[in-house]
Amino acid sequence: NPSVGNKKGGLTTIYEKSLGAVAKGGSTALRGVYEYSEQIKEKGLVVMDTPGYDPASVTGIVAGGCQVVVFTTGRGSVLGCKPSPTIKVSTNTPLFERMRDDMDLDAGPILNGKSIEEVGTEIFEEVLAVASGKQTKSEAQGIGDEEFCPWTSGPVF
Repeated sequence: NPSVGNKKGGLTTIYEKSLGAVAKGGSTALRGVYEYSEQIKEKGLVVMDTPGYDPASVTGIVAGGCQVVVFTTGRGSVLGCKPSPTIKVSTNTPLFERMRDDMDLDAGPILNGKSIEEVGTEIFEEVLAVASGKQTKSEAQGIGDEEFCPWTSGPVF
């Protein structure tokens, strides 16, 4: 199911949420599909079967080998997940302005005419900087130690 925040944002089904995830893949060829926390072996765009709950989803991706997380949020998720630095990208400028101390980048200017390529370059440069030692906003605030949240697939009683 979509999370409470997704529902408040207008999503009604997991299918709608999944369409958003697919759109973020752009036009790059899909290189692999992985089970939750399965070790990633392919280079390029891959998809992992994770829940819609941010901490559990990112825990699985990190367990699969993710070194730097780029996490988009339109509603203000404050996720920070150690051991992998989490770069939070706000999808709109009002959110970025409200949460300036917790958001690393603002993709909102795309709505005002800045090109997707320009913002993509900013994100790419931030990934390189963080991979080279720059702290994310979460790291600078010491956030992320409590974000480990494994997911049990299948029915839970």
